[in-house]
This record gives sequence, C-alpha cells and structure tokens, in this order.
Amino acid sequence: MSYDVLIIGAGMSGLAAGIRLAYYGKKVCILEKHYRVGGLNSYYSRGGHKFDVGLHAMTNYVPKGIKSTPLPKLLRQLKLNVEDFALCQQRMSVVKFPEKTLRFNNDLDFFIQEVVENFPAQIDNFQKLLKTIYEYDALALDAKPISAREVVSSIISDPLLIDMIFCPLMFYGNAQENDMEFGQFVIMFNSIFREGFARPEAGVRRVLDVLVKKYRDHGGELRLRCGVQSIQVSKGKVQSVLLDNGEVLMAENIISSAGYVETLRLLSDYSPARFACDVGKLSFVEFIMILDKELAEVGYDTTITFFNNSDRFNYRRPDDLVDVSSGVICCPNNFHFERPLPEAMIRITNMANFDLWNKLDEEEYKAQKAIWLETTLKEVVQFMTDFRDSIVYTDIFTPKTISRYTSHLNGAVYGTPNKIKTGRTHLDNLFICGTDQGFLGIVGAMLSGVSMANLHILQKG
Repeated sequence: MSYDVLIIGAGMSGLAAGIRLAYYGKKVCILEKHYRVGGLNSYYSRGGHKFDVGLHAMTNYVPKGIKSTPLPKLLRQLKLNVEDFALCQQRMSVVKFPEKTLRFNNDLDFFIQEVVENFPAQIDNFQKLLKTIYEYDALALDAKPISAREVVSSIISDPLLIDMIFCPLMFYGNAQENDMEFGQFVIMFNSIFREGFARPEAGVRRVLDVLVKKYRDHGGELRLRCGVQSIQVSKGKVQSVLLDNGEVLMAENIISSAGYVETLRLLSDYSPARFACDVGKLSFVEFIMILDKELAEVGYDTTITFFNNSDRFNYRRPDDLVDVSSGVICCPNNFHFERPLPEAMIRITNMANFDLWNKLDEEEYKAQKAIWLETTLKEVVQFMTDFRDSIVYTDIFTPKTISRYTSHLNGAVYGTPNKIKTGRTHLDNLFICGTDQGFLGIVGAMLSGVSMANLHILQKG
C-alpha cells in the first residue's frame, strides 16, 4: 500500500494535519497505536465515570467575529465553524501565591487592572512588557532562541510579579526547567492572558469527534491499534514504514507527531551516537476526583487555580515522587455551561519525577499513589474550599501512565526543551508536528499540524 502522506499519531496535531491534506486531495493515512484517538488529550471511562486526559481548558478563546487570532485562523484552515466545538468560557481563574493573588478571565484589560492593583509600582513596566509581546513574531520559524527570563527580567523589576506571570505559562506548555524560550512565552501569554480559557461542554470528546468526522468526510484513512515498529531509511529519504503487525506501507512523505526524539528512534539507521538529542524530563501526576456536589454550591466558583506556596516559583523535575509546593487546580464544572455537567469533578496537577515512579513495583506504586493523594489534598485545600468530605471516587495517573499511553520518553508531557520550529529533520521527506515542533496547547497543536502540512506538503504541490 502506498500513500502521499503517512501521519504517525492521531493526536490533535496529527488529525489537523490529516484534515488539511485530505481536503486538498492527498492520499493520507493516520497511524495510531492505541484504540482511541487524542494522544495527550484523550478520554477514558473508569468506575462508571467519564474522564478527560490532558484537557483542562482550551486556550486561545476569542468571541465569534474576531479573525486575526489563532483560533479563528485554525477554524478557517480546517473548514470548521466556532459552533462545532461548542465552547463555553471560564468564569474566573487565579494565580495564587502566599502574598498575592492575580485574577484573570478572558478579558486582558481585567488582568491589567489586577496587576495595577497588586503591583502599582510595576504598571509602566508591565505595559512595556505587553508592547514587547505584541510586537514579537513568535511564529517565525527561523527566530533565534532567547531566554524569556532574561527578557522579562529586563523589563519587570519585581521578582514576585515575574514568577506569577510565568507560573501558568509554564504549567500549561513548557518543557524547560525554570525558564522558557521567549517565543514560547509569547505564545503562552497570549493564549492564556490575552485570549483565555474555554471548554467544550462534552469535554475533549467533542473536539476529537469533530476532527475525526471532518478527516473521514474528506476521504482520510484512520488506522487504530496500528503501531509503527520502524521507519525504513535509504539515501537520505524515508522509503517505507514497518508496522507492528509486519505490514509495510510506502509513502512519499511522513509527518510524525510522536515527538522528535521518539521519531528518530524509529529510524532504521538510528544510533544514540549519531543523533544526540535533548530528551525532555518534565512530567506530571494528576489526581481526578468525582464529588457529590458542585463546588460552586459551596461558594467556590473559580475555574482554574495556579498555586505556589512560597514567594519564589520553582519549575523543575522534583527530587521526590511529587512536588506539592505548586500545581494546578481545575474545576471543570466552573465554566459557563448552559446546563450542569453530569458529575461534579476536580482535577489537581503537580510536577512529578518519572524515574522514581518507574522504579516502583506494582504494590508500592499503588501505595505511593494513595500517599501522595492525601499529601496533595492537604496542600491544595489551603488555596480553596476544603472539599475532601465530598469525594466519592478518585483516579490517579502518573508519569508512568503518560509514558505507557503516549510513548513519550520520561513521560515528558511537553517533549524536548529544544523545539524544532521548522518541523524539518535530516531526512528530506520526514517532518515533525505537534509538541516538539513548538506550537503548544490544543489550538497550538492543531495549528502545528496545519502549518507543517501547508509548509512541507501542500506548498510543494
């Protein structure tokens, strides 16, 4: 079997790339090793409850009618309407440190006023930062990487404000310890503070169902439970793909959303000495709890809380299994839904150490999940309403879970720290999209797939 394009991975970026290519008549097939699409943003059922993986909220939300921001650009490229995702806006989110709390919603002016009230001496500096962000071309594929910490610290002089700005940006899209590339900073700042959060009422299932239907409607082929064993290379080009079932597929081009390092390891001529790569090491643990009542009923209507229990924010792989000093609290029910969700839920995300979790035997693994759930809850309730008596069901996934279901080395959610913005590899017809290409978040991932399909396949004819 031969194709114009094979796409490895049916996550957001792979599906978006497939839609774009199939729309223009390319013979395209998406290969997904699992039985369900979505990758890092998928869903599952357990104990009679339905859970999302990855998606807390879609960033980059803008009201209908605005045309120049990432979401409407994406919708135009995929020939979709904003109503297709049925997005509902957040109520209010916060960045919460011991001394200060900054609230934000989907109105940048509101956030600016929060900075004015909490950091009055920094307002001129903050306005200068906004101007710098606005003028920076974060999507330039040939931009030289620069330190976001260096840029922001040269403008903002209060370290507390700096850390409070970085906290949500890092948790929602950063693969580098304690710093991030300035282009990534700009993308994440705009997606969170300038545009904002929304969520489909039916969760990530709604987005995935829309993408799969659009892809198939254009004639795209989707093969689930179809893992790639190796990519065969000859004379500087990919020649074929060997599947886990022994089948060989030919392709003129391959786009991989599996991760840069992970893709290189599939190559038939791969050797660690030949391909020296910076492997990502930042991973997370998430505790998902079903509650017997919505938190808004007891006065807690915050949508997402980014918390940190000290004056300085430390974003790094922890020395213990979990770092409970900072994290993210997401209340999926606290969006402006037209009708209540079927169940009340809360999700808590903390940084975690893959190596330590991976060393545990099955019995100790289970025990440590219970221990860290209790430890995390004790920390979290200092930043919100104590909901522990309302918990009726709990599920937990760790870096080990992430590694198992995504094949990301080290369970690294955001991949390698060194993004491949052009999507190019050393092979003429093998390209990268998704997390390691560098457009992060759900909208960013889909834009990555579209951009790489446009740049490397469609513009060539």
